[in-house]
Amino acid sequence: MRRLRRVKIVATLGPVSSDYATIRALFEAGADVFRLNMSHGTQADIGARHKIIRQVEKDLGRPIGILADLQGPKLRVGVFAKDAEDLEEGAKFRLDLSAAPGDASRVQLPHPEIFAALEPGASLLVNDGKIGLRVDDCGKDFANCTVTVGGTISNRKGVNVPDVVLPLAALSEKDRTDLEFACELGVDWLALSFVQRPEDVTEARQLARGRAAILAKIEKPAAVKAYDAILQVSDGIMVARGDLGVELPVTSVPPIQKRLVRGARAAAKPVIVATQMLESMIESPVPTRAEVSDVATAIYEGADAIMLSAESAAGKYPVEAVTTMNNVALSVEKDPTYRQVIEASRVVRRETIADGIVAAAREIAEATNIKAIACFSQSGQTVSLVARERPRVPIIALTPLMSTARRLALTWGAHCVITEPQERFKGAVISAVKAARADGFAAEEDMIVVTAGVPFNVKGTTNILRVAPCDERLISRVDPE
Repeated sequence: MRRLRRVKIVATLGPVSSDYATIRALFEAGADVFRLNMSHGTQADIGARHKIIRQVEKDLGRPIGILADLQGPKLRVGVFAKDAEDLEEGAKFRLDLSAAPGDASRVQLPHPEIFAALEPGASLLVNDGKIGLRVDDCGKDFANCTVTVGGTISNRKGVNVPDVVLPLAALSEKDRTDLEFACELGVDWLALSFVQRPEDVTEARQLARGRAAILAKIEKPAAVKAYDAILQVSDGIMVARGDLGVELPVTSVPPIQKRLVRGARAAAKPVIVATQMLESMIESPVPTRAEVSDVATAIYEGADAIMLSAESAAGKYPVEAVTTMNNVALSVEKDPTYRQVIEASRVVRRETIADGIVAAAREIAEATNIKAIACFSQSGQTVSLVARERPRVPIIALTPLMSTARRLALTWGAHCVITEPQERFKGAVISAVKAARADGFAAEEDMIVVTAGVPFNVKGTTNILRVAPCDERLISRVDPE
């Protein structure tokens, strides 16, 4: 099974997509990576979905990536005596630590760490920004506020604090338990919520101990400010536009998205654009034109992946949503303007031998009638560097490690093939040619570019390139290095 597009599709599993038939249909429709949302469902539910994904992978013979998305700390108000109250703009409202049921003048906010960080003038947003509060004065156990945006406030609604870096770890106790469970289960990626600083990512990496790659969700203003440092310690990035659009002006989200995508591309790390991409398809079999344009924009920007959330987890048309994303991607990537935009936004990196090798591979492939670039890689780094170049020809990622192939399911353009371990470059060339021909990338009369690192099995040694004919009789005469 070969995708005819380069951008990858991430589909979230949930109540409507938990059985074998639906998960297989989602993969066949175009999903490359499945997201397991640790905020919903029990560990038993997550484990069952993981098992089904791996069965689909086995039955179809294609590596499938699995991303476990950790919930992160949840900040919520307490409960009200009447379950809900209407707050009018300009009214006074108090938040405190008292567990007494709330009314129209106050409610509990059971998070002393928030009060410790607040200052007069700070903003608080309740229920995804539907209610706005401005802090007038505050102490270690209270905040007296003025209502800046009125509305109905009800039990246990979420609270956002956009103006300050909260003294909270990105990992709650639930997250630590879920992280260990997911790693033991064998997921390929861990998505880390509530990231504010690079230390949040470092902590998760230490707990994961190499069992899964760490993807930082950029969903808070503090993370946007510290993006370069967070990117440096992360294996990948998710542009989580939902929370960004709550804590920042919605008009600032598009330029932030572009900056985050370009930064991740330059660092050769996969980047997902997520949230509300085809949200109308939760209820409708067809998307709006604005949603299609939104998905297309992320593809034109060169994002590695685009993601479905409730559309595939709880919507009425999960398979149709994946099919729509797939079709949008096919349409965009056929557009001549797509190549112009991708190449205009390419970041030139020529700092290492590996940078030079992959750049040369792309230039040779695009200047001649080369059909594909084949990368032999243990860690996946060579493939990531080639993908950073966003070449016009397909990328064949050859690796002896299923774990590497699964992680690369998130990488732009990577068609992953499990191959035998190699000790000599000649063997890698032969494996690449066989894969190119078997999966329909090249015919006997064609040629491909092969890159690898010699000696093999050493990370970060990409140092060799060869143009190889796909005629096996000619391959048999290639001299060993």
